[in-house]
Amino acid sequence: MPSPDEILNAKILVVDDCADNVDLMLEILREAGYTDVTATMLPDQVCSLHRQHCYDLILLDLQMPGLNGFQVMKGLKEIEQDGYLPVLALTAQPSFKIAALEAGARDFISKPFDLLEVHKRIHNMLEVRLLYKELAQYSKKQQELALHDPLTSLPNRRLLEDRIETTLQHALRAQRKAAVMYLDLDGFKAINDTHGHAYGDEILKLVAQRLVGSSRKEDTVARVGGDEFVIVLGDVSGLGDAREPASKLIEVVSEPYLVMGVTLRLSTSIGIALFPDDATSVGDLIHAADNALYDAKRAGKNRYCAAPGSTKGAAGVVAHQLKSVATTVA
Repeated sequence: MPSPDEILNAKILVVDDCADNVDLMLEILREAGYTDVTATMLPDQVCSLHRQHCYDLILLDLQMPGLNGFQVMKGLKEIEQDGYLPVLALTAQPSFKIAALEAGARDFISKPFDLLEVHKRIHNMLEVRLLYKELAQYSKKQQELALHDPLTSLPNRRLLEDRIETTLQHALRAQRKAAVMYLDLDGFKAINDTHGHAYGDEILKLVAQRLVGSSRKEDTVARVGGDEFVIVLGDVSGLGDAREPASKLIEVVSEPYLVMGVTLRLSTSIGIALFPDDATSVGDLIHAADNALYDAKRAGKNRYCAAPGSTKGAAGVVAHQLKSVATTVA
């Protein structure tokens, strides 16, 4: 539940074409302890002000010249796409009360103002509004957790597959290719077994940071398993556009890691598959990259291999080993 301070610090906008009504409402609110209260006598400014400040409560007079309160609420509905309209209607017309609720207002205050009614209705509406925002934020966080790896904050397999599907659609429309790189860390199990899972978790977080830092902003870097990562490259012309990023990733992953005072080393093996050369569906493309990864493992690790389709019929697979690393961690 929102705290009393959160309610008193909520953003409130008063909208009325009568200066006396505005002054009276501002006085009532400020004497009640509300700290963030503004007002306008120009109804055509309400929507732009709400876009800018995202008010928790709008006290809206319904009868105004030019743009009336009902028309203002129609504009506010276009802003509040989630359907919650934080409007408390102000009216002296009994017939307008039901119409205001039907138009989207959450409640109403009758004119002339009854002080006790004003306090209660404003407090109750703010409490509901802030609670609604808390629930919306919680729901958004839960959705993020459902689509991201909790350790590294990278996209998980579920989000990865959606990103690949989008990338393939873009490649198809642009008559371009896309690449999927499947990475596995060489020597990660030995670090876990020797130093413990706390060290392993730190390594995974550091590797994730390096992968993101070495990739383009438009590329997707995901964690799909214990020490397995996938990177999706869009808008490539062929295997050549994936070779340089793969070599760069091998290099950055092979740099030493300082974890809790201990210097650790590992390397990575990478499998590359191209759309549409190796596969035309998300699942098949990931599978082709995974198979190429195991070719890299069998070839000696610390290298990348491309799936056969990417080499356009050349014998075997394309393999690359980083020369600067003298030994490969088993």
